[in-house]
Amino acid sequence: MTLREDIARAREILAGAGVESPEVDARELAAHLLGCSPLEVTLRAAETPPGYWELVERRARREPLQYILGQAAFGPLSLAVGPGVFIPRPETEVLADWAVRGLRGVDKPLVIDLCTGSGALAAYIVHQRGDAQVVAVERSPEAAAWARRNLEPLGVELRLGDATDPALLADLAGKAHAVVSNPPYVPESEGLPAEIYHDPHEAVFAGADGMSVINRLVGPAAALLRPGGLLGIEHDDTTALAVAELVAGLPLMSPPEPLRDLSGRDRFVIAGKLNN
Repeated sequence: MTLREDIARAREILAGAGVESPEVDARELAAHLLGCSPLEVTLRAAETPPGYWELVERRARREPLQYILGQAAFGPLSLAVGPGVFIPRPETEVLADWAVRGLRGVDKPLVIDLCTGSGALAAYIVHQRGDAQVVAVERSPEAAAWARRNLEPLGVELRLGDATDPALLADLAGKAHAVVSNPPYVPESEGLPAEIYHDPHEAVFAGADGMSVINRLVGPAAALLRPGGLLGIEHDDTTALAVAELVAGLPLMSPPEPLRDLSGRDRFVIAGKLNN
């Protein structure tokens, strides 16, 4: 059979397994093996590359495509990912872009990314603002290993530890121009897309209400800000009000505002540090 025919067959297999984008994924897997773009696969080769069906089988078991490819797109970046690290999602690009826009006019800003995972937010910000000093925090040694691969070439400082521990960043208290975080926030649940359960559990779920990490994070995060500094936290769309109330209760913070994701849902709470 030709590569074109095998891609069509792979599409049927992936669709039958419940994969949301079977045509795209079938082409992505072939492109990965051929070292070309998905649009070029049938132009580059007539025969199916060795190893293709092994990758199709992995994807049919609902292993995330990004783990199979070893990379995930995040804005203009391609980040190294694999088992042990949360796969960055496109909606988080909204938070990254908000931070970059909020830092316009600030010379050599200090930015802190709490619960960095793969380093997506930190990498995006320093990519857009090469003059920024960016510090990223991650608790999981497995995730930190991936973050290190993505962040060291960019000059981002990575600290291994609990982002909710005020002592971890005590030297930076009151100095940050922006603090951003995509922490674990999904309420414990079943029935989500199978790919989500391949992400590290502690990087996704945060107790019955999804707030167990955010409850402990907002205070230390706000304490890192200098007057005029910006705070942005991603959350589940079911906890927008709860997160906003937490931030509203912090001293010297402006009234929190919602920021919507790409589908129009309230997925981020943003606020600023007031002058003393």
